[in-house]
Amino acid sequence: MAGRGIDGFVVETRNWGKTAAFWQQLGYTIDFETDHNSGRLSHPEGGPFVFVVERPDGPEPEMYPIIAADDANTFVAPAAGGVEHEFEARHWDVVEMMLLDPDGRHLSVQAPLPEGVEAPAGHR
Repeated sequence: MAGRGIDGFVVETRNWGKTAAFWQQLGYTIDFETDHNSGRLSHPEGGPFVFVVERPDGPEPEMYPIIAADDANTFVAPAAGGVEHEFEARHWDVVEMMLLDPDGRHLSVQAPLPEGVEAPAGHR
């Protein structure tokens, strides 16, 4: 089964406040903020959401799409790319698979937690 399309984008940043202000100046509003320098913004006209997450250290910040899937058990990864990791339960109540497109760019595929699978502890 294929995904349902782009649900949102992850935007990694070195500075949550500056990046959130940037998106707000583009017309987005903050849906919620976490207690660890991240949060989701959406546009009042609709379209994909933007989830900004601060990563002060490490590799260069990335931006990548979140593909919505109805069911992790029936989702089939495209053969033209690669799978960085299979579906794993995440603390935001989904399972996530990380794909690589043919050029090595990341894509997150997220599906509802399957029945009987609990989200790991984490920030909520």
